[in-house]
Amino acid sequence: MKKIGIGLFVLVLIAWMLKDTFKSSGIDQLKGGFTEVAKYRNENNTGPVQRIYAVTVSDTTHAELLKYGNAMPHTKYGNTKVYFFLHMNDTPKKLYPGKVNFETQFNNLCYARYEKSAMGNVGLVKWPYR
Repeated sequence: MKKIGIGLFVLVLIAWMLKDTFKSSGIDQLKGGFTEVAKYRNENNTGPVQRIYAVTVSDTTHAELLKYGNAMPHTKYGNTKVYFFLHMNDTPKKLYPGKVNFETQFNNLCYARYEKSAMGNVGLVKWPYR
C-alpha cells in the first residue's frame, strides 16, 4: 500500500510538472505582434558570443519589448542586442557584428534597441538614433 501511494504521488508530481512546462508562455504570446526578420550570431563559442536580432513590432502601445528581449538567448560574457522596427517600415535583412549592426539607412526607422551586456546589465532605449 505504501509503494502504491508513493507511486501515485510521483505520477501526480510528473503530470503537474509536464502540464506546467507545456502551459508556460512563450515569445509568441507576448503583446506587440513581434516578427523576427533577421538575426546574427558569431561562430565564436570560446569567447564572447554576440547575438543580434532585427524584429518588427505591429502594436507599439502594448508591446512588451523588455520581456521580448529578456526571452532571447544570452550567454554569460556574451552580448545580446534586439533592434525593434515598426511593422509597416523597411527593416534590415542582414546584420553585422561590431558597433554598427545594420546599414545606416535604417537608423531613423529603428523604434527601440534592447541590449543585454556581458555582465547581465539590461537596457532599453526607444528611438536610439534620433
